Amino acid sequence: MTIEADIKAIEDEIGRTQYNKATEHHIGLLKAKMARFREKAASAKKAGSGKGFAVRKEGDATVVMVGFPSVGKSTLINQISAAKSEVAAWEFTTKEVIPGMMFHRGAMIQMFDIPGIIAGASEGKGMGKVVLSTVRAADMILIITDVERLDRIPTIIDELEKANIRLDKTPPEIMINKKIFGGLTINGRPGISEETVREVLKTFNIINADVLIKKPITIDQLVDHVGGSCVYMPSLIVINKVDNVSAKTLKHAEEEVRKGFKKDFVSISAVNNTNVDKMKDAIYNKLRFMQIYTKRRDDKKLGEPMIVKQGITVEEICLRIHKDLLKKFKYALINGKSAKYPNQRVGLDHVVVDQDSITIIAEIQERREE
Repeated sequence: MTIEADIKAIEDEIGRTQYNKATEHHIGLLKAKMARFREKAASAKKAGSGKGFAVRKEGDATVVMVGFPSVGKSTLINQISAAKSEVAAWEFTTKEVIPGMMFHRGAMIQMFDIPGIIAGASEGKGMGKVVLSTVRAADMILIITDVERLDRIPTIIDELEKANIRLDKTPPEIMINKKIFGGLTINGRPGISEETVREVLKTFNIINADVLIKKPITIDQLVDHVGGSCVYMPSLIVINKVDNVSAKTLKHAEEEVRKGFKKDFVSISAVNNTNVDKMKDAIYNKLRFMQIYTKRRDDKKLGEPMIVKQGITVEEICLRIHKDLLKKFKYALINGKSAKYPNQRVGLDHVVVDQDSITIIAEIQERREE
Protein backbone atom coordinates (compact mmCIF):
# COMPACT_ATOMS: atom_id res chain seq x y z
CA MET A 1 0.00 0.00 0.00
CA THR A 2 1.34 3.44 -0.92
CA ILE A 3 1.61 6.35 1.52
CA GLU A 4 -1.20 8.12 -0.35
CA ALA A 5 -3.40 5.04 0.08
CA ASP A 6 -2.58 4.94 3.81
CA ILE A 7 -3.58 8.60 4.15
CA LYS A 8 -6.83 8.00 2.25
CA ALA A 9 -7.68 5.00 4.44
CA ILE A 10 -7.16 7.03 7.62
CA GLU A 11 -9.22 9.93 6.25
CA ASP A 12 -12.05 7.53 5.47
CA GLU A 13 -11.92 5.99 8.94
CA ILE A 14 -11.98 9.41 10.61
CA GLY A 15 -14.94 10.37 8.44
CA ARG A 16 -16.83 7.25 9.54
CA THR A 17 -16.11 7.77 13.24
CA GLN A 18 -18.40 10.05 15.22
CA TYR A 19 -16.41 12.29 17.56
CA ASN A 20 -17.24 12.04 21.26
CA LYS A 21 -15.43 11.39 24.54
CA ALA A 22 -15.41 7.65 23.88
CA THR A 23 -13.77 8.00 20.46
CA GLU A 24 -11.54 11.02 21.23
CA HIS A 25 -8.48 8.89 21.95
CA HIS A 26 -8.90 6.76 18.81
CA ILE A 27 -9.39 9.79 16.54
CA GLY A 28 -6.36 11.48 18.10
CA LEU A 29 -4.16 8.55 17.19
CA LEU A 30 -5.55 8.43 13.65
CA LYS A 31 -4.85 12.13 13.10
CA ALA A 32 -1.33 11.79 14.47
CA LYS A 33 -0.63 8.83 12.16
CA MET A 34 -2.05 10.74 9.20
CA ALA A 35 0.21 13.70 9.97
CA ARG A 36 3.24 11.40 10.04
CA PHE A 37 2.28 9.83 6.70
CA ARG A 38 1.84 13.29 5.15
CA GLU A 39 5.29 14.28 6.41
CA LYS A 40 6.77 11.21 4.72
CA ALA A 41 4.88 11.88 1.50
CA ALA A 42 6.02 15.51 1.46
CA SER A 43 9.64 14.51 2.06
CA ALA A 44 9.55 11.93 -0.72
CA LYS A 45 8.09 14.37 -3.25
CA LYS A 46 10.46 17.14 -2.18
CA ALA A 47 13.45 14.90 -2.75
CA GLY A 48 12.41 14.20 -6.31
CA SER A 49 11.01 17.57 -7.24
CA GLY A 50 12.52 20.48 -9.09
CA LYS A 51 12.99 24.01 -7.85
CA GLY A 52 10.07 26.20 -6.87
CA PHE A 53 9.41 29.80 -7.76
CA ALA A 54 12.32 32.12 -6.97
CA VAL A 55 10.60 34.97 -5.15
CA ARG A 56 12.34 37.76 -3.26
CA LYS A 57 10.29 39.23 -0.43
CA GLU A 58 10.26 43.00 -0.15
CA GLY A 59 8.29 45.69 1.68
CA ASP A 60 6.62 45.61 5.09
CA ALA A 61 4.65 42.41 4.43
CA THR A 62 3.81 39.90 1.72
CA VAL A 63 0.24 39.05 0.71
CA VAL A 64 -0.51 36.22 -1.71
CA MET A 65 -3.67 36.02 -3.80
CA VAL A 66 -5.07 32.49 -3.84
CA GLY A 67 -7.95 31.29 -5.97
CA PHE A 68 -9.09 29.10 -8.82
CA PRO A 69 -8.01 30.14 -12.32
CA SER A 70 -9.77 33.13 -13.90
CA VAL A 71 -11.27 34.73 -10.79
CA GLY A 72 -9.65 38.10 -11.54
CA LYS A 73 -6.38 37.89 -9.60
CA SER A 74 -4.33 39.30 -12.47
CA THR A 75 -6.77 42.16 -13.05
CA LEU A 76 -6.67 42.99 -9.36
CA ILE A 77 -2.88 43.07 -9.01
CA ASN A 78 -2.66 45.25 -12.12
CA GLN A 79 -5.21 47.59 -10.52
CA ILE A 80 -3.49 48.01 -7.15
CA SER A 81 0.16 48.00 -8.22
CA ALA A 82 2.49 48.64 -11.13
CA ALA A 83 2.63 44.91 -11.93
CA LYS A 84 1.83 43.69 -15.42
CA SER A 85 0.17 40.31 -15.04
CA GLU A 86 -1.34 38.85 -18.21
CA VAL A 87 -5.12 38.99 -18.32
CA ALA A 88 -7.24 36.77 -20.57
CA ALA A 89 -10.69 35.18 -20.73
CA TRP A 90 -9.37 31.62 -20.45
CA GLU A 91 -8.09 29.67 -17.48
CA PHE A 92 -4.46 29.15 -16.39
CA THR A 93 -3.22 32.46 -17.83
CA THR A 94 -0.73 33.00 -14.98
CA LYS A 95 2.08 30.42 -15.12
CA GLU A 96 4.45 32.09 -12.65
CA VAL A 97 4.43 34.31 -9.58
CA ILE A 98 3.82 37.96 -10.50
CA PRO A 99 4.91 40.40 -7.76
CA GLY A 100 3.48 43.88 -7.36
CA MET A 101 3.95 46.53 -4.67
CA MET A 102 0.84 48.09 -3.14
CA PHE A 103 1.26 51.35 -1.23
CA HIS A 104 -1.39 52.05 1.38
CA ARG A 105 -1.43 54.26 4.49
CA GLY A 106 2.35 54.48 4.47
CA ALA A 107 2.86 50.72 4.17
CA MET A 108 4.61 48.92 1.33
CA ILE A 109 2.72 45.66 0.88
CA GLN A 110 4.10 43.17 -1.63
CA MET A 111 1.31 41.38 -3.49
CA PHE A 112 1.78 38.06 -5.30
CA ASP A 113 -0.42 36.87 -8.16
CA ILE A 114 0.16 33.12 -8.30
CA PRO A 115 -1.07 30.37 -10.65
CA GLY A 116 -4.62 29.30 -9.86
CA ILE A 117 -5.14 26.58 -7.26
CA ILE A 118 -7.32 23.60 -8.13
CA ALA A 119 -8.62 20.59 -6.24
CA GLY A 120 -5.70 18.29 -5.48
CA ALA A 121 -3.15 21.13 -5.35
CA SER A 122 -1.80 19.89 -2.01
CA GLU A 123 -1.04 16.56 -3.73
CA GLY A 124 0.83 18.26 -6.57
CA LYS A 125 -1.86 18.81 -9.20
CA GLY A 126 -1.56 21.94 -11.34
CA MET A 127 1.87 22.91 -9.95
CA GLY A 128 0.14 22.79 -6.57
CA LYS A 129 3.16 21.87 -4.46
CA VAL A 130 5.25 24.70 -5.89
CA VAL A 131 2.42 27.21 -5.63
CA LEU A 132 1.59 26.28 -2.04
CA SER A 133 5.24 26.61 -1.00
CA THR A 134 5.00 30.26 -2.08
CA VAL A 135 1.77 30.66 -0.12
CA ARG A 136 3.40 29.28 3.05
CA ALA A 137 6.08 31.98 2.91
CA ALA A 138 3.56 34.85 2.87
CA ASP A 139 2.29 36.96 5.77
CA MET A 140 -1.35 36.91 4.69
CA ILE A 141 -3.67 35.21 2.21
CA LEU A 142 -6.37 36.74 0.03
CA ILE A 143 -8.86 34.08 -1.05
CA ILE A 144 -10.15 35.47 -4.35
CA THR A 145 -13.43 34.09 -5.63
CA ASP A 146 -15.88 34.85 -8.41
CA VAL A 147 -19.18 36.05 -6.93
CA GLU A 148 -20.93 33.39 -9.02
CA ARG A 149 -18.60 30.55 -7.92
CA LEU A 150 -18.65 30.64 -4.14
CA ASP A 151 -18.77 26.85 -4.16
CA ARG A 152 -15.02 26.86 -4.80
CA ILE A 153 -14.13 28.49 -1.48
CA PRO A 154 -14.32 25.24 0.57
CA THR A 155 -11.94 23.55 -1.89
CA ILE A 156 -9.38 26.34 -1.52
CA ILE A 157 -9.58 26.29 2.27
CA ASP A 158 -9.30 22.49 2.28
CA GLU A 159 -6.20 22.52 0.04
CA LEU A 160 -4.57 25.13 2.28
CA GLU A 161 -5.44 23.07 5.34
CA LYS A 162 -3.90 19.94 3.81
CA ALA A 163 -0.75 21.97 3.09
CA ASN A 164 -0.58 22.73 6.84
CA ILE A 165 -1.60 26.37 6.40
CA ARG A 166 -3.84 27.42 9.27
CA LEU A 167 -6.03 30.43 8.53
CA ASP A 168 -7.02 32.95 11.21
CA LYS A 169 -5.82 30.72 14.04
CA THR A 170 -3.17 31.22 16.70
CA PRO A 171 -0.54 28.61 17.57
CA PRO A 172 -1.39 26.59 20.70
CA GLU A 173 0.54 27.47 23.85
CA ILE A 174 2.47 24.24 24.29
CA MET A 175 6.02 23.80 25.57
CA ILE A 176 7.81 20.48 25.05
CA ASN A 177 11.18 20.05 26.73
CA LYS A 178 12.68 16.79 25.51
CA LYS A 179 14.98 14.83 27.81
CA ILE A 180 17.04 11.65 27.71
CA PHE A 181 15.02 9.59 30.20
CA GLY A 182 12.22 9.90 32.74
CA GLY A 183 9.16 9.35 30.55
CA LEU A 184 6.46 11.92 29.87
CA THR A 185 5.28 14.49 32.39
CA ILE A 186 2.12 16.39 31.40
CA ASN A 187 1.33 19.65 33.20
CA GLY A 188 -1.20 22.43 32.65
CA ARG A 189 -4.71 22.31 31.22
CA PRO A 190 -4.75 20.01 28.17
CA GLY A 191 -8.50 20.12 27.51
CA ILE A 192 -8.21 16.56 26.17
CA SER A 193 -7.39 13.39 28.07
CA GLU A 194 -3.82 12.93 29.27
CA GLU A 195 -3.86 9.47 27.70
CA THR A 196 -4.57 11.02 24.29
CA VAL A 197 -1.74 13.53 24.74
CA ARG A 198 0.68 10.73 25.62
CA GLU A 199 -0.31 8.54 22.67
CA VAL A 200 -0.08 11.41 20.17
CA LEU A 201 3.40 12.30 21.46
CA LYS A 202 4.51 8.67 21.22
CA THR A 203 3.32 8.54 17.62
CA PHE A 204 5.89 11.27 16.94
CA ASN A 205 8.54 9.32 18.90
CA ILE A 206 8.42 11.69 21.88
CA ILE A 207 8.65 9.38 24.88
CA ASN A 208 10.79 11.38 27.30
CA ALA A 209 9.77 15.01 27.81
CA ASP A 210 8.29 17.57 30.17
CA VAL A 211 5.15 18.99 28.56
CA LEU A 212 3.37 22.18 29.61
CA ILE A 213 0.00 23.00 28.02
CA LYS A 214 -0.95 26.52 29.13
CA LYS A 215 -4.46 26.63 27.66
CA PRO A 216 -6.98 23.93 26.68
CA ILE A 217 -6.29 22.54 23.21
CA THR A 218 -7.89 20.24 20.67
CA ILE A 219 -6.39 17.09 19.21
CA ASP A 220 -5.79 18.91 15.93
CA GLN A 221 -3.83 21.66 17.70
CA LEU A 222 -1.67 19.10 19.47
CA VAL A 223 -0.92 17.24 16.24
CA ASP A 224 -0.17 20.53 14.46
CA HIS A 225 2.26 21.61 17.16
CA VAL A 226 4.10 18.32 17.48
CA GLY A 227 4.30 17.90 13.71
CA GLY A 228 6.00 21.29 13.57
CA SER A 229 5.21 22.04 9.92
CA CYS A 230 2.18 24.32 10.31
CA VAL A 231 2.17 28.02 9.51
CA TYR A 232 -0.43 30.41 10.87
CA MET A 233 -1.60 33.50 9.01
CA PRO A 234 -4.58 35.83 8.62
CA SER A 235 -6.86 35.63 5.62
CA LEU A 236 -9.49 37.70 3.85
CA ILE A 237 -12.10 36.45 1.39
CA VAL A 238 -12.40 38.77 -1.62
CA ILE A 239 -15.63 38.35 -3.59
CA ASN A 240 -14.74 39.64 -7.05
CA LYS A 241 -16.71 40.48 -10.22
CA VAL A 242 -19.65 41.98 -8.34
CA ASP A 243 -20.27 44.15 -11.41
CA ASN A 244 -21.63 41.03 -13.13
CA VAL A 245 -24.55 40.47 -10.73
CA SER A 246 -27.54 42.34 -9.35
CA ALA A 247 -27.63 43.93 -5.91
CA LYS A 248 -30.01 41.18 -4.75
CA THR A 249 -27.68 38.41 -5.93
CA LEU A 250 -24.70 40.10 -4.26
CA LYS A 251 -26.56 40.42 -0.97
CA HIS A 252 -27.40 36.71 -1.07
CA ALA A 253 -23.77 35.84 -1.87
CA GLU A 254 -22.45 37.94 1.01
CA GLU A 255 -24.89 36.30 3.41
CA GLU A 256 -23.76 32.88 2.22
CA VAL A 257 -20.11 33.74 2.87
CA ARG A 258 -20.89 35.34 6.23
CA LYS A 259 -22.80 32.31 7.54
CA GLY A 260 -20.90 29.56 5.76
CA PHE A 261 -17.29 30.49 6.46
CA LYS A 262 -17.33 32.89 9.41
CA LYS A 263 -14.40 34.80 7.92
CA ASP A 264 -13.90 38.45 7.14
CA PHE A 265 -14.70 39.33 3.53
CA VAL A 266 -15.03 42.27 1.17
CA SER A 267 -16.93 42.46 -2.12
CA ILE A 268 -15.16 44.21 -5.01
CA SER A 269 -14.99 44.72 -8.73
CA ALA A 270 -11.35 44.73 -9.82
CA VAL A 271 -12.41 45.93 -13.28
CA ASN A 272 -14.38 48.94 -12.01
CA ASN A 273 -12.23 49.57 -8.91
CA THR A 274 -15.33 49.16 -6.73
CA ASN A 275 -14.49 48.79 -3.01
CA VAL A 276 -10.79 48.24 -3.79
CA ASP A 277 -9.80 50.89 -1.22
CA LYS A 278 -12.00 49.12 1.33
CA MET A 279 -10.09 45.92 0.55
CA LYS A 280 -6.77 47.73 1.05
CA ASP A 281 -7.92 48.94 4.47
CA ALA A 282 -8.95 45.41 5.41
CA ILE A 283 -5.54 44.05 4.37
CA TYR A 284 -3.75 46.76 6.39
CA ASN A 285 -5.82 45.98 9.48
CA LYS A 286 -5.49 42.21 9.09
CA LEU A 287 -1.71 42.59 9.01
CA ARG A 288 -2.04 44.43 12.35
CA PHE A 289 -0.08 47.40 11.04
CA MET A 290 0.30 50.70 12.83
CA GLN A 291 2.42 53.83 12.49
CA ILE A 292 4.98 55.09 14.99
CA TYR A 293 7.39 57.99 14.74
CA THR A 294 11.06 58.24 15.68
CA LYS A 295 12.58 61.60 16.54
CA ARG A 296 15.81 63.00 17.86
CA ARG A 297 15.74 64.48 21.32
CA ASP A 298 16.01 68.12 20.21
CA ASP A 299 13.82 67.85 17.10
CA LYS A 300 10.42 69.52 17.25
CA LYS A 301 9.01 67.88 14.14
CA LEU A 302 8.31 64.20 13.68
CA GLY A 303 9.95 62.34 10.84
CA GLU A 304 8.34 59.92 8.41
CA PRO A 305 6.21 57.24 10.10
CA MET A 306 7.61 53.75 10.57
CA ILE A 307 5.24 50.90 9.74
CA VAL A 308 5.32 48.24 12.47
CA LYS A 309 3.03 45.53 13.79
CA GLN A 310 0.88 45.90 16.88
CA GLY A 311 2.56 44.65 20.03
CA ILE A 312 6.06 45.77 19.04
CA THR A 313 8.45 46.63 21.88
CA VAL A 314 11.17 49.26 22.18
CA GLU A 315 13.74 46.47 21.86
CA GLU A 316 12.30 45.36 18.51
CA ILE A 317 12.25 48.96 17.28
CA CYS A 318 15.96 49.29 18.13
CA LEU A 319 16.70 46.19 16.07
CA ARG A 320 14.66 47.58 13.16
CA ILE A 321 16.71 50.81 13.18
CA HIS A 322 20.19 49.27 13.59
CA LYS A 323 21.46 46.05 15.13
CA ASP A 324 24.18 47.89 17.13
CA LEU A 325 21.72 50.32 18.71
CA LEU A 326 20.68 47.71 21.25
CA LYS A 327 24.22 47.48 22.64
CA LYS A 328 24.34 51.24 23.32
CA PHE A 329 20.75 51.62 24.49
CA LYS A 330 20.16 53.49 27.78
CA TYR A 331 16.46 54.32 27.71
CA ALA A 332 13.72 55.66 25.44
CA LEU A 333 11.40 58.64 25.71
CA ILE A 334 7.81 57.94 24.70
CA ASN A 335 5.02 60.32 23.78
CA GLY A 336 1.56 59.13 22.82
CA LYS A 337 -1.17 56.84 24.10
CA SER A 338 1.22 54.28 25.60
CA ALA A 339 2.90 56.96 27.75
CA LYS A 340 1.55 57.82 31.20
CA TYR A 341 2.89 61.36 30.82
CA PRO A 342 4.89 63.36 28.21
CA ASN A 343 8.42 62.11 27.58
CA GLN A 344 7.97 59.05 29.77
CA ARG A 345 11.28 57.24 30.23
CA VAL A 346 10.90 53.52 29.43
CA GLY A 347 13.01 50.41 28.96
CA LEU A 348 13.32 47.81 26.22
CA ASP A 349 10.21 45.87 27.22
CA HIS A 350 7.82 48.82 26.77
CA VAL A 351 5.08 48.13 24.18
CA VAL A 352 4.30 51.07 21.89
CA VAL A 353 0.94 51.76 20.25
CA ASP A 354 -0.30 53.46 17.10
CA GLN A 355 0.90 57.07 16.58
CA ASP A 356 3.41 56.94 19.45
CA SER A 357 6.66 58.86 19.02
CA ILE A 358 9.90 57.43 20.38
CA THR A 359 13.29 58.98 21.10
CA ILE A 360 16.01 56.43 21.75
CA ILE A 361 18.80 57.57 24.06
CA ALA A 362 22.05 55.71 23.52
CA GLU A 363 25.40 55.99 25.29
CA ILE A 364 27.10 57.76 22.41
CA GLN A 365 24.25 60.30 22.29
CA GLU A 366 24.62 61.10 25.99
CA ARG A 367 28.38 61.70 25.69
CA ARG A 368 27.88 64.16 22.83
CA GLU A 369 25.35 66.15 24.86
CA GLU A 370 27.74 66.37 27.81
